[in-house]
Amino acid sequence: MTVRAGLVGVGPVGDRIAMCVRERNFPLSEPLRVMATSARTEILGGEQVQVQATRAELFEGLDVVFFAGREGAKGASVQWAPTAIECGAYCIDNGSDFRLDPNVPLVVPEINMEEVTEETRLIASPNCSTIQLVVALAPLNQAAGIKRVVVSTYQSVSGWGQAAVEEMERQLPACLRGEPVECDPSIFARPIMLDCLPHIDRFLEDGYTKEEMKIVHETRKILDEPDMPITATAVRVPIPLGHSESVNLEFEQPITRDEATEILDQAPGVVVMDGPTEDPAAVEYRNDPNELQYPTTADLYKDEYKDMVLVGRIRQDNTIENGLNMWIVADNLRKGAATNVVQIAEGMLERGIIG
Repeated sequence: MTVRAGLVGVGPVGDRIAMCVRERNFPLSEPLRVMATSARTEILGGEQVQVQATRAELFEGLDVVFFAGREGAKGASVQWAPTAIECGAYCIDNGSDFRLDPNVPLVVPEINMEEVTEETRLIASPNCSTIQLVVALAPLNQAAGIKRVVVSTYQSVSGWGQAAVEEMERQLPACLRGEPVECDPSIFARPIMLDCLPHIDRFLEDGYTKEEMKIVHETRKILDEPDMPITATAVRVPIPLGHSESVNLEFEQPITRDEATEILDQAPGVVVMDGPTEDPAAVEYRNDPNELQYPTTADLYKDEYKDMVLVGRIRQDNTIENGLNMWIVADNLRKGAATNVVQIAEGMLERGIIG
């Protein structure tokens, strides 16, 4: 079976979608049909492609359309998804427009792929921070019932877009020289280099940000737990790629660190990086015989981890009954965006919905 696919958007996420389609051998019957706001030549997924200005006739004959990147979010799916659906395509949207629409499934394939049926013409993919969180939470919730979630995120600048990566890189020389740092206020409110900003997206009247509330509402929808108490703090950090999360969980039922580790070790899409370190310098130089291994964003540059959710620092929270802490790391442009939408399409192919 082969698929005819389109891609709307050529930003960082569009680039990763093209890369994932190729690397995962997604069975295309013709080259990916790439569209954006204007016609041009772009390098996507390491290959030069001809981008066409988005217009109705380009959706004809497509089985599935990925909406990606800045040109695939911020209303692009609102404008073009009805046209693509009318032409017979299924639409998988990386943007935020339909995530909380009760008539649109919000899908992470490891958790709720069954939400997608032949009648589901539009599928939403969650926010990047939500995806890595729920991949780890879902199996634990099934095992012991999560009573409360407290999460703090540490999100790379690429979550904003390529301009934010360039902004951070421009600021580094001045920071190292101890000089005043210029800041583009249309990107971040303050200079990001060598600092952490507890400010992602716009502030709401109650003091939370839109990013924090995305995590709350999307997690509830995906886990089908509309009343689950969740509180979040989202922080932008000066690294180019990868989001990290510190998560505190309170459960309805008793669950030990070892039980949680075993559950996560068997969970789809998860790699547990925990337990005693194998670094000989831990004892020889740092004099720490109890040192543990743990994931960081640097691990995401390794091929075996780039599409996975990495979990470590799993430990009991001794201040509450049935409490656990853990640390979660994932590539925000791949599993947090591109990989997830391609995995949705793969699941549709496996179920005979497309292809």
